[in-house]
Amino acid sequence: MAFKHTEYAGWGRALRASGTVARPDRASLLAALDPAPAFGMRRSYGDAALNHGGRAIDMSGLDRFLAFDAETGILELEAGVRIGEVAAAFAPRGFLPAVMPGTGFATVGGCIAQDVHGKNHHHAGSFGAHVAEITLWQSGTLVPVLPGTPLFRATVGGLGQTGAIVSAKLRLVPCKGTVMLVTERRARDWNHHLSLLDSSTATYTVGWIDATATGASLGRGIVEEGEVARGLVKKRAKAAKVPMDAPHFALSAPIVRAFNAAYYARVPAAGRTVVRPMADFFFPLDKILDWNRLYGKRGFHQFQCVVPLGAAGALRAMLDRIATSGLASPLAVLKRMGPGRAGYLSFPMEGYTLAVDFPNRAAARDLIRALEADTAEAGGRLYFAKDALAEGARIRAMYPELPAWQQEVAKADPARAYETDLVRRLNLRNA
Repeated sequence: MAFKHTEYAGWGRALRASGTVARPDRASLLAALDPAPAFGMRRSYGDAALNHGGRAIDMSGLDRFLAFDAETGILELEAGVRIGEVAAAFAPRGFLPAVMPGTGFATVGGCIAQDVHGKNHHHAGSFGAHVAEITLWQSGTLVPVLPGTPLFRATVGGLGQTGAIVSAKLRLVPCKGTVMLVTERRARDWNHHLSLLDSSTATYTVGWIDATATGASLGRGIVEEGEVARGLVKKRAKAAKVPMDAPHFALSAPIVRAFNAAYYARVPAAGRTVVRPMADFFFPLDKILDWNRLYGKRGFHQFQCVVPLGAAGALRAMLDRIATSGLASPLAVLKRMGPGRAGYLSFPMEGYTLAVDFPNRAAARDLIRALEADTAEAGGRLYFAKDALAEGARIRAMYPELPAWQQEVAKADPARAYETDLVRRLNLRNA
């Protein structure tokens, strides 16, 4: 198994790495590889999956289903399996992953390493809460990791610093169909948007927010509530592909404002209920392959924070800062989160999370740094899966369980073989 020189990037394409990468397609081939950071489909936006100047292991070739127990709903599978593949294979059998992120291309190993959340976090908690067992590759040894142990809490949301995730057992949840019944409602403004999120009793709830609207319309958007259902629906169209990097003006402020106004108006004022393919609801952007190229060759940054319920006013002020900047893209999401988190460095807290994409420009980077300061002041935290710009001191204060994580990681990887660019940038492993 050889390492080959590769140029690669995170999904945002603003940060890049050059190094040697090996891609095993069988777990047995790991035995021939020296310890190195592992990554999957590199759907983290920043540098979480990068190791510039060093070695890395691409685990996306380890993508097999290993065993399934229909009585318990426990699925054993390799770490490179895409979460969308799990949903597609098992929904017809009456089961779904308990938690799914916004892209079906995220691997199971990546979902564990970032402890991802979904549109049902307010009910179901984070991904790691539904993991029954993890198998790590640590310096030539396969190590089983069980919930309730410090090593489990250091691995879930732990950025791959305890070893390469080789396989896992997931507790799938029963589902009663293969389509989604989706109710869409307009949110007139910020207060109305929060009230719709707060009062939702649906299994899945998410808000698209118009990050260009200002004044009385600040915070307007569309709240979607989804339930799994039985029924027939037109098959999802084959994914389109962005053939080249878009020019810099493709997401200029006038174009984004016009798109957002049209997108808001597509839902009738009285709302509507529609039936959609499951993938269209859970993974809407996967319909456009390589959609990150719409931001041009310089790439983009996503800012995502979560703040406590009592800091909703601070989050509104942050949105106002974004809306008046003229820098936001059409991709902006607001969600209500519950308290469920499974790891020392897991992102979720009970409150509201806002995610907004920005083209990679100097003004946008300055804005994001200001938003990060606002997040810290509000008692919130930033999401490692999206971050590319934060400073270590600020991040450390957001994650009070960092010392416990550091202690377990030091035992699992004393030689620091698994360090990545993000871990070094944020100085996470130093006391």
